[in-house]
Amino acid sequence: MPKKKGKPVAKGARTRAKSSLRPLRDRVVVRRKEEAEQKVGSIVVPDSAREKPLEAEVVAVGPGRLSEEGKVLPLDLEAGDRVLIGKWSGTEVTVGSEELLILKEDEILGVLG
Repeated sequence: MPKKKGKPVAKGARTRAKSSLRPLRDRVVVRRKEEAEQKVGSIVVPDSAREKPLEAEVVAVGPGRLSEEGKVLPLDLEAGDRVLIGKWSGTEVTVGSEELLILKEDEILGVLG
């Protein structure tokens, strides 16, 4: 079989592909903001003992919720917004190697300026 020839890619030059997950209705896809490793004195706190971060970045937004008249009401969020979410809000999913969270607009506590 002949090998396919492509453009060479330098180490570390790979870009993150956009998420292929498209939320429906009033759902929002967010990526939790990673926090730096925590130390207490000289003790490193393991991942299992850390609290989930409350800050996240909006990756994708659904078209909006339906009103009683059947009209689509757009959401107040846009991709790229920084938001505050609850510790146990939403549903965790993995798309490719990226860990994302799907939640309803009502589960978002606020937008950071």
